[in-house]
Formats: sequence, C-alpha cells, structure tokens
Amino acid sequence: MQLPLPKQVREESVLDMLDPAKDVDALTPTNAGLLLSGRAKLVSCTPVGVMILLKETLGEIAGMDALVIGRSLLFGKPAAQLLLAANATVTMAHSKTRDLPALAQRADILVAAIGRPQFVKGYWVKPGATVIDVGINRVDAGGGKTKLVGDVDYDEALKVAGHITPVPGGVGAMTIVCLMRNTLIAAASQTGLPAPKV
Repeated sequence: MQLPLPKQVREESVLDMLDPAKDVDALTPTNAGLLLSGRAKLVSCTPVGVMILLKETLGEIAGMDALVIGRSLLFGKPAAQLLLAANATVTMAHSKTRDLPALAQRADILVAAIGRPQFVKGYWVKPGATVIDVGINRVDAGGGKTKLVGDVDYDEALKVAGHITPVPGGVGAMTIVCLMRNTLIAAASQTGLPAPKV
C-alpha cells in the first residue's frame, strides 16, 4: 500500500486489512502498538533511517532535546517513539503549535516533517543543532519547471546548523535502505529463519 490513498478510500480500513507480519512500512495498528511498547520488529522506514543517520553523526543522543515537527503515522509519531527509546527528551509539534520558533530554538535535534515548503526558517535553528529535513515539496522553479525543496529553508539553516540533511539527496536514500531491511526481517520471520543482523 502506498500513502497517501485517494480521498475516497478510508486509510484506516486498508491498514486494518494488512497482515502485520508483511507490513514492511510498519503502519498497521499492531506494528504501531508494538513500537509504542518497545517490542517492534518492523518499524517505519524513514524514522529508522533518521535514527541511523543521527547515531552515525552524533553517537549518543541520550539527554538531547529533540523536536519533531509533524505528527503523521508514517513519520512523526514513530520518529518521536524512536527518539524517546534512545533517551532523547522529545517534543512533538505541528503547524498549530504555539510559538514554534521558540521551541525549535531549544532543540539539539530538529526534525521537520510537516509537508510545507521551507516552513522552518534559519533563525529557528539553535546554533550547532542537527537538522533533519524529511519534507519533499515540489515548488515552481519558473519557466514552467518545478524543483524539490524540503520543509526547512536549507540555505538559511545551513548557516546555523551543525549538521543538516539536504532535499533532495538526504533522508530518501535511508528510507529505501530501511525498506529493504524491513523486507529482509519480515521474510526471515515468516520463513522461520533467525532475525538478520542488519
């Protein structure tokens, strides 16, 4: 299943029909609940990719302040759970959050997944913070052409951030790798093979 679904299709109904053992996107209520309880085998791919990037870049993130802007089932909610499991102090925010710039300015890790082009401005970024831009937005580039931009104003944030992911060319590759990882984990589980060390 590929999200978003057409407007006439109830997403919940489709998710309820998926076999959790084959749910490599980890969107079913069963897999979401297992993540919440700390027992998930399959976890949403983009959040896992983000965690790999953070651990490779920062090492230990315990005690860091993390702000996740976006509350989607596909990214925001699972990302917050994974950051909590890594002992970060997590705040979830969204487009209706009051004084979002002030919250962002406290964050050691700022994750933007709100679906609004260049929504997060450079002055929102705490100097030296790690900025993960999950947004993919197609905007007018003039002359009848379009270009991809993230949810973060990259040029502004680059001047302040310690680390930042570009759009395109950032988190997307990690999503693909983690989708293959989940496929391998699901296949091993269903065939009675030991869990792969990935």
